[in-house]
Amino acid sequence: MKDIPVHKIQDRANSGLDIRHFVPGAHSKDVEKLGVHRDDHYIFFVLREGSASLMVDFHEMHFAESSLFYLLPGQVHHPTRYNLGDGWFIAVDTPLIAPDYRMVFEGHLQLQQPFPLSPQQLEEFHTVLSLLENKYQSNEEDPFYLPVIHSLLQSFLGIAASCFCTANSNRQQLSRPAQLAQQFKKILTENMRTIKSPSAYAAQLNVSESYLNEALKKTTGMTVSYWITQEVVLEAKRLLYYSEMNTKEIAHTLGYEDPTYFSRIFKRTANLTPLEFRRHYRK
Repeated sequence: MKDIPVHKIQDRANSGLDIRHFVPGAHSKDVEKLGVHRDDHYIFFVLREGSASLMVDFHEMHFAESSLFYLLPGQVHHPTRYNLGDGWFIAVDTPLIAPDYRMVFEGHLQLQQPFPLSPQQLEEFHTVLSLLENKYQSNEEDPFYLPVIHSLLQSFLGIAASCFCTANSNRQQLSRPAQLAQQFKKILTENMRTIKSPSAYAAQLNVSESYLNEALKKTTGMTVSYWITQEVVLEAKRLLYYSEMNTKEIAHTLGYEDPTYFSRIFKRTANLTPLEFRRHYRK
């Protein structure tokens, strides 16, 4: 594999949405075929019964019955264990997700965690998703087909965002530093291959570099430079582990003209050279 495969929503659905209700054993073969990949869209899982584990950017995530989990576009993942009993799989094109909801889903610098659902929340999701799937499977020639399924999708996304908004740091996202951290995470993910300067990110956010540093230290304990390096090294780890690119190719892909300089940054952050990392994790 020269590079990490990217699964595209346009290959899955014309409406920017794909939803499936899975029952025991129904999609085990589909799961096995997925392999290591990224998506150019969001993936949501609502698990009513059963359990599953995903390797997401070198972290194994476990989620069990009565839980909600999502994957962001670009995150490298593959299933490691699954016992899918009853639940939902929802793939959503990013433009269909309202900016306020995306701020909740994308705004945290640490990896997102599964959210445990109460019986009432689980029933709400089941009701909305059952109706959404029913409409999704109905006649596409209906003049109001897309508005109806997109309206129902917004109901699901709003409930999901509310769950994670409540769970994340006691509504800390309402403070100015937390809002700034969220905005920084979004533009960092989109620009880390081309922009490495803390001052450039501060300029995009219309704040001073010192204020952005202060905001990130307050919300995460770390500086702007730290998070830029972490994001770049994470992408490098993905490419080292899942692709066949050499160090020079990876360095150029990530915006470094000098592969030696890139290797020094990688070793300082990961405590291994790029080749040592590849050999160690591919054992």
